[in-house]
Amino acid sequence: MRRFRARFTLAGIAALTLALVPGTPALAEHVHIECQYSRSLCAEVEDPGVFGYYVGHDEPSTLFYSNRPGSGNRMQYLLTLPSDPQVAAGGVPTAGQSFNFELHPAFWFGMAMCDTQSSPRPLGDPANPINPGISCTPDSDSNIHENPDPNAPDSLGSHPGTAFMEMQFYPPGWTLWPPGVSCSATQWCAALNIDSLSIDYFHGADQNTNCQHQVGVEPVNFAFITLSGVPHAPPSPVNSTAGTFTPNPATDLFMNSGDKITLNLQDTPHGLRIDVIDATTGQRGFMTSSAANGFGQVLYDPTGSTCKNLPYDFHPEYSTSSELTRVPWAAHSYNIAFSDEIGHFDFCGHVTASGGCNGTEGAAGDLEASDKDDNACFDASSSSLVKVSGCLDTNSGFDGASYLNVWPDGSPDHPTPIVFTSPTTGANFNQNFSRIAFEADLPRIEAPDVSPYNPCNRNTGVGCVKPPLTDDHQQVDFYPFFSAATGYGATCAWAFGNDIPGHTANDFGGIAQYGPLLRLTYPLFGGLGATTSRFNDFRQVLDNPCVR
Repeated sequence: MRRFRARFTLAGIAALTLALVPGTPALAEHVHIECQYSRSLCAEVEDPGVFGYYVGHDEPSTLFYSNRPGSGNRMQYLLTLPSDPQVAAGGVPTAGQSFNFELHPAFWFGMAMCDTQSSPRPLGDPANPINPGISCTPDSDSNIHENPDPNAPDSLGSHPGTAFMEMQFYPPGWTLWPPGVSCSATQWCAALNIDSLSIDYFHGADQNTNCQHQVGVEPVNFAFITLSGVPHAPPSPVNSTAGTFTPNPATDLFMNSGDKITLNLQDTPHGLRIDVIDATTGQRGFMTSSAANGFGQVLYDPTGSTCKNLPYDFHPEYSTSSELTRVPWAAHSYNIAFSDEIGHFDFCGHVTASGGCNGTEGAAGDLEASDKDDNACFDASSSSLVKVSGCLDTNSGFDGASYLNVWPDGSPDHPTPIVFTSPTTGANFNQNFSRIAFEADLPRIEAPDVSPYNPCNRNTGVGCVKPPLTDDHQQVDFYPFFSAATGYGATCAWAFGNDIPGHTANDFGGIAQYGPLLRLTYPLFGGLGATTSRFNDFRQVLDNPCVR
């Protein structure tokens, strides 16, 4: 299969790529998230050949399962935003301090979405569809197609087009959007992301190269949560501009560390609506993934040269949430889930003018020569508050800040944890999800094409381990985990990081909680409905021990 590798200049971790849009004035500016480089923002694909090289990141996750109708498209979480240690005047931290932006450039709450122009079998031109009859009925378990038999009516090869929504939260204190990861020196912000994939697995065809130049092979609809519910710039990847990715405190919802947040997700006649209600400040913001708000599909046109926006109301794909409600092109198995995006930040001794790192990498006490995963780097002088230099590429050496014992553990030198409740569903958000799963996509990252220090064979599972090995051929210093916790304003809440004295009730064995290897079935590119399978994750399914 021919894969197109985009030829764009890295503009930082947000990889906001500047291009001229055909048919617009010469000075018109088109900016989009380029998933080839935006590795902290985009959904992890199961097939690295999509980009010609590895694109992805470590995503320890909690999945939530329920057979109740509506559990796949309507839920409420209660969230406490984490706080950072106090930094000294001048912004230079002490050697023992760690900060949220070093541990995770984003964390998010996810949901599978209908997108008939997305993998695994996009429709193409609505007037002359490539695959007649392959549609997506919103909020319906009729979209569950998991049968590996290509001739079965519910075959995986005829799975409706699927996108993945990530409701992302961004930590304060470092280099600002764009192209950094913070919206403010001291405040959090949030954005609705919807990731699609412009590949036809059934026929074995890619999006046309002109459109890949313009929006990438994994186009992303993006909109900051605003106070009015109206995006301050176009969200669709075809129409997005620099303004799309530039937070604005006059229009967008900004939140303080430690604020208590109610997060509501529910479908409406014109798309998924997300409400972010800050009980601490009394402010609220919202966003609906509607055509009226500028959300849109990218027309799948493999034989042409166009890159056309189709105004679109993005709706949740499924009615319920189970092991069968997933995104068939994604590495993870999830639908309704929480994930922390870790495995990015590493300290850099000297940032080059082109955003690389030379000299040393690593925290004090573990300095070594910079290496190939030190990219998307920013100098301390560009930071909005905490003056450290670092890089945000995928940390394939497993030696960055995410893998040090600097996670929330009750120490005043470390952040407080992300704390959130299990979701509830139902008309009044009073029905619990009955089961959970802990899942980590470590096998995907431990594959030799990514991390040769971890020779994981994803076909057999041999060499896939937890915890992973660093580029010094040693186990990581630490790997974060979920725990059921008390004392955070809920009978039982989930905390992410380390054990926290006085709060942790059950840590489910630490890293052992992620369970055994999970073999998943995926559509085979060019297989006319045939499938393949591989190990991309560890997963353990449990009865939900933390309900409210």
